[in-house]
Amino acid sequence: MLTAPADIGAALARVAARCQDGSVDLETFLGTAARLIAVPSTADRPDELHRALDLVLEQVLDRVGPGFTVERFASRGKPSALVYRDAGGVRPEFRVILNGHVDVVPAEPHQFTARREGDRLYGRGTHDMKVAALVEALVFAELAPTLPFPVALQLVTDEEVGGRDGTGHQVGQGVTGQFVVIGEQSGLELVTDSKGIAQVRLSATGRTGHSAYPWQGDNALVTVVRAVDKLLAAYPLPTGEAWVTTVNVARIETDNRAFNQVPATAQAWLDIRFPPGATGFDGRDAEQVGAHLLEVCGPGVEVAVAQADAPHWADRTLPDVLALRAAAQAQGFPAGFLRKHGAADGRYYSQRGIPAVIFGIGGGGLHGPQEYVDVTTIEPYYRALRQFLLAL
Repeated sequence: MLTAPADIGAALARVAARCQDGSVDLETFLGTAARLIAVPSTADRPDELHRALDLVLEQVLDRVGPGFTVERFASRGKPSALVYRDAGGVRPEFRVILNGHVDVVPAEPHQFTARREGDRLYGRGTHDMKVAALVEALVFAELAPTLPFPVALQLVTDEEVGGRDGTGHQVGQGVTGQFVVIGEQSGLELVTDSKGIAQVRLSATGRTGHSAYPWQGDNALVTVVRAVDKLLAAYPLPTGEAWVTTVNVARIETDNRAFNQVPATAQAWLDIRFPPGATGFDGRDAEQVGAHLLEVCGPGVEVAVAQADAPHWADRTLPDVLALRAAAQAQGFPAGFLRKHGAADGRYYSQRGIPAVIFGIGGGGLHGPQEYVDVTTIEPYYRALRQFLLAL
């Protein structure tokens, strides 16, 4: 079992001192990470979101000393922060933004106690993505004071619930840069493409009646199911991994509570993921996506699009992308290019023409009871980020 050091700030300073030559005091680092993992920073615990955010911020400020600005943001109860070297009271356009989130999905209480087994560190948030966020903080604390260009550390607490009130909110408040590294898990490979997301409710209203005489009623549930069938015909479920638009039927419900009654109301929840360039989705707002879905479903249903976010995409030939790839390859990793089916905060930047790449550590068990980080990827990840920034 891992135990966190009593003085996490001093521990981080010791780690950073060892990092001057590109190495990490791994045991001390993992002890520091254990304390961050112990914070149950889920969306329904606002105090814990603040605690996780403040914990990382304290470590950065203890290391960099005076001369740094911490901009704090809040949107709908979700805190976030942006740290950068003072620039005369004006927030600059950053050469690089290191983006990390410290919120996690819910877990059983024991998962908030870090557990080391060989080269694996288990616990909620180990892989997604508290350990990587801590590495980003270390790199920032070491290099930001002396780099000849402005760099920012962006810490958010709502990525697991959509990112609108963290990264999305900050971008909306004018935070901008030339290149963004999102520290999500990737095994030191580069994710240049992520699918967009649309969360949709289909609803129908019919006419109730006795189920022995169904012709006298209008079954709303049947109407919704038929609409879902049309969507699944238009976007068939792939039998394996495929870079196509997918429709997940998350829930179908009705207010009806009797066997012998025709349902008068019904609703379906849909989670739709779509790649860049997807017809009917990419480049369209929520209203336009709704109109497209209504055309597919046909009459009889109402379509409400609760969320419609564009895909994330970055040009793999950009010099910054290639420089980051070279830095990872210098650590002995292939650093191939990946596409992710899940949505990520990079979309808030790519929507504004700012290239963003997901680049993080290795591990597995994402969002599950055996989530873990591959400890052997921590130091190479640190070295790669450090080399990338120093080479710019």
